[in-house]
Amino acid sequence: MKNLKQHQRLRRKIRAKGKISHSEKPRLVVFKSLNNNYAQLIDDKSQKTIVGASDLKIEKGTKMERAKQVGEELAKLAKEQKIDSCVLDRNGYKYHGRIKAIAEGAREGGLKF
Repeated sequence: MKNLKQHQRLRRKIRAKGKISHSEKPRLVVFKSLNNNYAQLIDDKSQKTIVGASDLKIEKGTKMERAKQVGEELAKLAKEQKIDSCVLDRNGYKYHGRIKAIAEGAREGGLKF
């Protein structure tokens, strides 16, 4: 059996995905690894990634600061694709820390969700 934290995150992910996937707007999916932060806008109808951003090229700052920059960069790329609203998919993570920083960065960049 997987450890308890992973199991709880997967349960939250499944529960939230059922509510989010019915939306007409693209999904802003966030993922965090031990070292990096990733965010993508995905169109559920065509099952394709519209834009994506990560902090792989950002070298300065803490993980929180880099997460905020990822959100701002994703919002900038979304504006170029003429996308101004989306639905936040936390991917089972709690809305706290780096996930919150990515969301706030995207909001400051002009995305609405």
